Amino acid sequence: MKPSSISAEALFEEHRVALHWEWVAGHAHPERRFDDAAVRDARSAADLVGYLNYIHPYRVQIVGRREVAYLSQSADEVLERRISRIVTLEPPVIIVADDQVPPDRLTAMCDRAEIPLFVTAESAGHVIDVVRGYLGQLFAERTTRHGVFMDILGLGVLLTGESGLGKSELGLELISHGHGLVADDAVDLYRVSQTAIEGRCPELLINLLEVRGIGLLDIKAIFGETAVRRKMRLKLIVHLVRKETMEREFERLPYEPMHEEILGVPVRKVIIAVDAGRNLAVLVEAAVRNTILQLRGIDTYQEFIQRHQKAMDQGGEP
Repeated sequence: MKPSSISAEALFEEHRVALHWEWVAGHAHPERRFDDAAVRDARSAADLVGYLNYIHPYRVQIVGRREVAYLSQSADEVLERRISRIVTLEPPVIIVADDQVPPDRLTAMCDRAEIPLFVTAESAGHVIDVVRGYLGQLFAERTTRHGVFMDILGLGVLLTGESGLGKSELGLELISHGHGLVADDAVDLYRVSQTAIEGRCPELLINLLEVRGIGLLDIKAIFGETAVRRKMRLKLIVHLVRKETMEREFERLPYEPMHEEILGVPVRKVIIAVDAGRNLAVLVEAAVRNTILQLRGIDTYQEFIQRHQKAMDQGGEP
């Protein structure tokens, strides 16, 4: 799901300090919001922020040095027409950057049309990066999954499985091996691009890990700042199952890497059986290392098949 929208006032307050901007026109409509259809149809934040463009309505319009020069060098009649086109597109906000002074006609028309006009000395490129990044997170499709999300060897790994299999205990052992915790129990997942899922920890659970028999552990306080992460890109799901379930429902040697779809993005997945005496931490680390190889184009199973085929061909020769 996506959040409904954000007001111009909220956008202004969120970046008042970072972008040092002023609100110079359009004060009468501070609750002005992004068009719901534009947010719903946007494939990324790039569709919601950009320089003057008469093709894409309902997005934040950035006016930089070149755009101000383009408008200011026009004859009065042409200037009026060009600014009218901008306003007709109903942008939620217009931002004049590069320490430029907005043309008087633009300021007047924003006041009349009740379109918030912000002015900042920051570069237009920087403003676009900041606002796109913010809107990208705000409007990203999201869901919440149960599990332990970790940084293992630089890879975002989600440990899943039914309750009681020891996911949190496994997470604690991996932390003791030097890996990092992102979230325990509940993980907020956001689709930040067409091919990327980002996992974060809900505010309530930041730095906390629950271990049965011990209770809540503050991982940052116990292991230090390097033991926690704020967010990670999800690259692998490690699903824990009981030995009986593994034997009944899964192949011992899958022909190709498994995937699970989250928010429309396929994520690599491995299944590990939980049984007495198995060192799950070592198995998870091995699965992560193998996934890293696969992401680099090295497929051990396919290499084995080729080696096996070659041996059969050689054995069949007279």
